[in-house]
Amino acid sequence: MSEITIKLSEEMEGFIRQKLASGEYANSNEVIEEGLRALDRREDDLEQWLQDEVVPTYDRMKSDPSRGISAAEVRSELAKRRGPGNTR
Repeated sequence: MSEITIKLSEEMEGFIRQKLASGEYANSNEVIEEGLRALDRREDDLEQWLQDEVVPTYDRMKSDPSRGISAAEVRSELAKRRGPGNTR
């Protein structure tokens, strides 16, 4: 096992202390390792989504641009969904 030193914000330190106090984890290493595993899973899930959904959609749009909608149509649809008076 290797060792590194990290600096955490007070908020993150408090989060780790809270997890330790709850008895959920035995030490801070376990909390950090679980967080890194979650980050790794999230990145894997994102990569899978890009490969399974985004790339094929891009390829379909590239081969038949008529399937797409214009930027003006997107803005119009977003404005409708926001409702009157909401300009965000």
